[in-house]
Amino acid sequence: MKALPELGEEAFFHVNSDTIWIDGVRSNLGRLAASFDCARMDALLLLAPTTSSIGYVGRGDFAMAADGRLTLRREREVVPFVYAGGAILTPGFFAGAPEGPSSMAPLFRQVAAAGRLYGLRLDGIWMHVGTPDAIKAAEAAILASAA
Repeated sequence: MKALPELGEEAFFHVNSDTIWIDGVRSNLGRLAASFDCARMDALLLLAPTTSSIGYVGRGDFAMAADGRLTLRREREVVPFVYAGGAILTPGFFAGAPEGPSSMAPLFRQVAAAGRLYGLRLDGIWMHVGTPDAIKAAEAAILASAA
């Protein structure tokens, strides 16, 4: 939020620090940029399948329609995609955000309710590296991919 005034009026990339991926054939950031449409979207999230993600244990974050529109997982529901920590966001995405540190989850809900939250399936291998065990699993996956 503090940096938002410095970023201007255009959409921008956002990448979480506890996530990494190995690109497939094409760059996932390039694919995000090519797929972003500011007329329809306030956020385009890079999503990884929960079943093939490394270091992730959970029920997923989103279901995705054929057109890429996202719905958030409801309580006790299992959905096929997890937010991979990469996105293109518009300044409008942050409308109504609280002051100070906060989760992006309420903003995802707000933008989804407006029909402006979209996703793009990651091409490659996604790794969550937020715990020591997840880091070990990611290191093993990276070594295996280089072999």
